[in-house]
Amino acid sequence: MVLHGLEGSPHSGYVRATLNEIARRGWGAVAMAWRSCSGEPNRTLRSYCSGETEDPRFVCARIRGAGVRGPLFAIGYSLGANALLKLLAETGEDAPVDAAAAVSTPFDLAACARALDAPWGGGALYRRVFLRTLRQKALGKLREHPACGLSPEVVRRARTLHAFDDAFTAPSNDYRDADDYYARASSGPLLPRIRRPVLCISAEDDPMIPVETLPTPIPNPSVQLLRTRRGGHVGFLAGSLVRPRFWAEAQAVEFLAQVART
Repeated sequence: MVLHGLEGSPHSGYVRATLNEIARRGWGAVAMAWRSCSGEPNRTLRSYCSGETEDPRFVCARIRGAGVRGPLFAIGYSLGANALLKLLAETGEDAPVDAAAAVSTPFDLAACARALDAPWGGGALYRRVFLRTLRQKALGKLREHPACGLSPEVVRRARTLHAFDDAFTAPSNDYRDADDYYARASSGPLLPRIRRPVLCISAEDDPMIPVETLPTPIPNPSVQLLRTRRGGHVGFLAGSLVRPRFWAEAQAVEFLAQVART
């Protein structure tokens, strides 16, 4: 199961690269679309967020219900990585997946929001791109659910990720406000509770994730951190411009293959 990041989709380049890497192993795979990321909005007010674990749990159950009896692995990217680690921590020994890889995880959501909301640096570019579609989707939902009590004008005025999360993400996902959402949904503090083999891949030059938030050392022998000097946010390209290699995707799948061999 592959989980994409904020405002991505199953068609995102890194998801496709992961599916290709999985196919080369002869494995089957499912790429889950977060709510409102499939090309059409879902019907309820609730969308998706970094703390969402019910939907991937549901997909895992459907996979098992379809008759899959072998090992079930998961790979998450960015927001999907945080949600995946949170799911593993919540379920412990009863986790629905046997092993996982998490790439470019925002372990501390509040710190990552501050990095995105800074007026300078690479995070500012990501913020503008994210907010353009996030606001559009949220306003569409508020038109469909006018009695929900949330203000379209406040959403429309949101110019930072924190302001948007305060106006829409948090209240539509049963959090009190943005700060409550960041505190309760961050995966970093939950890592000691994970009981499945996990590889986390993070880059020190990630413009969205401050290097000081990378959990080293990780107080859990089940969780490994592969920390690189370069790689950006879900980048990690190797090879050449003509023949690029998707390094992180290959590392994630190889880790899961090693688990399968043990």
